[in-house]
Amino acid sequence: MLYKKFVAFLLAVVVPLILLSCENKTLKFADVDSARLLNAAATPAEWLSYGGTYDEQRHSALDQINISNVSQLGVAWTYDLATARGVESTPLVVDGVMYVTSAWSIVYALDAKTGQELWVYDPGVDKAVGAKACCDVVNRGVAVWKGMIYVGVIDGRLEALDAETGTLIWSKVTVDQSKPYTITGAPRVVKGNVLIGNGGAELGVRGYLSAYAADNGDLVWRFYTVPNPNKQPDGAVSDDALREVGNLTWGDEGAWTTDGGGGTVWDSIVYDNVNDNIIFGVGNGSPWNRDIRDTGKGDNLFLSSIVAVDATTGIYKWHFQTTPGDNWDYTATQTIILADLPLGEDGAARRVAMQAPKNGFFYVLDATSGDFISGNAFVPQNWAEGLDENGRPIEKPEARYSATPYMQNPGALGAHNWQPMAFNPDLGLAYIPAQEIPDFYAKDENFGERLQNWNTGTNLVAGLPINLDLATAMALRATLKGRLIAWDPSTQTPRWTVEHSNAWNGGVLSTAGGIVFQGRLEGEFAAYNAATGEKLWSRDVKSGAASGPGTYAIDGEQYITITTGWGSAYALAGGSAYDQPVPPIVGKVVTFKLNGKADIPDPQLVLPPRNPKTAQFGDNALIETGFNLYHYNCRVCHGPLAISSGVLPDLRWSETTADAVAWQTIVLGGALAGNGMVAFDNVLSEDDAEAIRAYVVKQAHEGAALEAEAAALMATDAAAM
Repeated sequence: MLYKKFVAFLLAVVVPLILLSCENKTLKFADVDSARLLNAAATPAEWLSYGGTYDEQRHSALDQINISNVSQLGVAWTYDLATARGVESTPLVVDGVMYVTSAWSIVYALDAKTGQELWVYDPGVDKAVGAKACCDVVNRGVAVWKGMIYVGVIDGRLEALDAETGTLIWSKVTVDQSKPYTITGAPRVVKGNVLIGNGGAELGVRGYLSAYAADNGDLVWRFYTVPNPNKQPDGAVSDDALREVGNLTWGDEGAWTTDGGGGTVWDSIVYDNVNDNIIFGVGNGSPWNRDIRDTGKGDNLFLSSIVAVDATTGIYKWHFQTTPGDNWDYTATQTIILADLPLGEDGAARRVAMQAPKNGFFYVLDATSGDFISGNAFVPQNWAEGLDENGRPIEKPEARYSATPYMQNPGALGAHNWQPMAFNPDLGLAYIPAQEIPDFYAKDENFGERLQNWNTGTNLVAGLPINLDLATAMALRATLKGRLIAWDPSTQTPRWTVEHSNAWNGGVLSTAGGIVFQGRLEGEFAAYNAATGEKLWSRDVKSGAASGPGTYAIDGEQYITITTGWGSAYALAGGSAYDQPVPPIVGKVVTFKLNGKADIPDPQLVLPPRNPKTAQFGDNALIETGFNLYHYNCRVCHGPLAISSGVLPDLRWSETTADAVAWQTIVLGGALAGNGMVAFDNVLSEDDAEAIRAYVVKQAHEGAALEAEAAALMATDAAAM
């Protein structure tokens, strides 16, 4: 009897434990395959890819947090990211582990329930690469596949890491690193291939999308988006498409033959499993100005286009060009969302691809054929009268700018930029992080004669005042607006709109709890009623909150998470848009749950003294030269009018402005190349550097006076209240 009980105990308890132990030894971290990714919408407790699912709707079926209790959200945990630069990553959550990136392409694995660090991988990027990054050294996230984590590194590498340990498994250089290529976008994995694009069109490169074998990093196929400069085959899968379609829309001369043409695939890549297509967005031309880029003045395919290729082979299927003959940096790289909309006469569902690109029009396309279904302007704009029956913009003649500046909306930052939008299939609404940021366009009459790193073909000082007064500064800020728009793609009309106090707002998350979550660069993270736009809750996350939020559940408890950090294109190039600069702030992962009790630590860093470091010098001619040289070489990092928002040093307050030798050691000698400030001796002379210093010192004196005037005005207004 005792023997039988012992055998029963072995069979019931010990053997299952042994088997379970053996089974656990074969389990992989992040063991995600095609079936799991295809079924991601049905497993909302996880966030398996950048857009949540292959359709990239950024809508979760989780509803524990809903309109009735969202006001009870509190901080569950925070984790410091090792950067004081821009953070744009959407975390993935797989089997209780969060995988997230920060600036400089650093990857973190965290316990998604507690925020405890599991491992960190730093790809060791040479900080001098930062000079090639148009829009900060950001990274939008990783992809996961069969126990490996994939990250695109800003210097052009694609790397595979062991999901359990963070150990590097393989690394491939995907670009010519002698050219100004970068990678900021998140990879996607489809059918065993890792898909990655690149950026750099402002500095002169040729764009493409590549597919690499997930297991070993071998190149499987590559699709070039613009012709080879001599229109000869590349030996790539895009050869037929370029020969039969793309090459015909380009002339044989122009700056594109040396500048590469542009067309980088720097963000949106989606998999349409219904049609077995990869659909991706293509960026702007290089240079921006078509008259310089292509003397043939054609449509320049596949610039500013949505392109579909076969998911296995990369063979061209269809395209739709949102901005023919792009002239304005109107990329079509913004979020592409796949959905089934009731568009038939009998209400039958139609498989569509939707996008709200930079040019300000919302497009609905047939996902199978690429045919234009409908489109409409989602923000006020003055470059086109509307769209024709084929979806082609009806341009206003003045938008094809000449030497005379034309103030255009949208400007180069677009009506919608990289911040991901979302779609609620239950309400049939797309949620667009929209913006109004007008800008002046004018032809660069000295293109080809002036040495510079940015090659846009536009006059980068057009419309900018060399002398700035408080009234002008306030008027410029008043032109900048941000919105969250609930857009009905079936009727091409807004259902509701929320106005923001500044233009650069954040990415969007939709949930079945009836909520839309969105952050703002100023630091507010808020929840809105998805049906009405009513604000239900908000929290200051004490840093920029422009990333796309995510959600997941562990042990039956729902979490909302967002990465934060101060940076991105607007914070770099739009410093004058901020009344007060922001000190460098270490980015964080901030995660919320109902009745969370944790806190968000206050930033500890402070700003340097804001006062001129030397007396003004130089005559008007020298300062005007410095004004021009600054905006062609320094503006994109240190801000227009030498006003920084705090991402990178505000040169007006730099101690080196008082010492011509120290200034030239940095500007021409690259003394701070390790911090990303590379030498500009290839484009600037000693006289040029001194002219820039004279302009910056002038701006320091005028800036200090303006700030004192603004402070006095605010004090007067406060006293009168």
